[in-house]
Amino acid sequence: MENMDLKYVMHTYARNYTYFVRGKNATLFDKSGLDYIDFTSGIGVCSVGHGNKKLSKTIEIQSKNLIHTSNLYAIEPQAKLAKKLVKLSGYDMRVFFSNSGAEANECAIKIARKFGNSSNRYEIITLDSSFHGRTITTLKATAQEKMHKFFNPFPDGFVYAKDLDDIRNKITDKTCAVMLELIQGEGGISPLDKHKVQSIAKYLKKKNILLILDEVQSGIYRSGELFASTLYDITPDIITTAKGLGGGVPIGATLSTLKDIFSFGDHGSTFGGNFLSTSAALTTLDILSNLKENHKLDKTIKYFNKKLEKFQKEYCDIFTQKVGIGLMLGLRMKDENTLKTLIHKAHKNRVLILKSGKNTARFLPPLTISKDEINEGFKRLKKSII
Repeated sequence: MENMDLKYVMHTYARNYTYFVRGKNATLFDKSGLDYIDFTSGIGVCSVGHGNKKLSKTIEIQSKNLIHTSNLYAIEPQAKLAKKLVKLSGYDMRVFFSNSGAEANECAIKIARKFGNSSNRYEIITLDSSFHGRTITTLKATAQEKMHKFFNPFPDGFVYAKDLDDIRNKITDKTCAVMLELIQGEGGISPLDKHKVQSIAKYLKKKNILLILDEVQSGIYRSGELFASTLYDITPDIITTAKGLGGGVPIGATLSTLKDIFSFGDHGSTFGGNFLSTSAALTTLDILSNLKENHKLDKTIKYFNKKLEKFQKEYCDIFTQKVGIGLMLGLRMKDENTLKTLIHKAHKNRVLILKSGKNTARFLPPLTISKDEINEGFKRLKKSII
């Protein structure tokens, strides 16, 4: 298979050629039958774990009836999902469904541009080390120059601020929105300062500038709440989410208080919000909202954080700091090479972790991960250190 992959698939990923064939919650199995503890959940996607019976059943039943009809016709699970997202969030918003986080952010950018159009405002401010997607527009919104190489020319209208304090300096009469990740996913699992976020949110409201929150990674209970904005006690104008929403089935969502901003034909998606993806997302949200309501999610978050904290302190010569919120966590390391070695050794010991930024080991386990899986994962991580 490796030769076939190398011959026919574009070389955009530095793959590890481990052949996973099945999974059970936070445990993956390769074709040799070896088990791996998954602290990555497919980069924050498999929120209800692998092989989830409820999700599998929903997908099976829906696929037997209807997978897709297009958005030219009413889609009942889409309407139900929109209602559920709005009710669970507590925000007075409407929803547009797409296929990914990048598409959700594209929609947010279009909302902001249309909002600012009447006053000739089109600039959107983003933060250094942000990540908003890989389409040409969301790549330009991503304030990381290293990612812009080769792909010029880009669309105009994106301005980069060094940090939250610098946002006010970058606002002009052309600014229509500010786009933030409350916890920077690719930028080192860096939560933004709560008081500064609240201050900038009030300032933007006063200036009639939209606040867009990119919760593609932090959303859908990854932070411990449906959206991390709840933890920050703010009401954004637009929220984007994706990753964990479908439990592995591709889906993105853009929620906005500007409920009537679009007219027919302003935006659209062929696949977005179809029967299969929205049915899967409904079941995923049911599972996760129940976990939150019965406090199991909070207990899992507390237990995982406690284990990670203990691990960091035990090996403080390697890990300088524990960072993150909920089950979007990281361990800062002294240098990039040590991180690379750790990820490699961890894989050899059959526990999967990720990289974030230059020197952060990233942990995004399924939100349904069990205590036994957490314990086994850290046991294998220890083997990767000593």
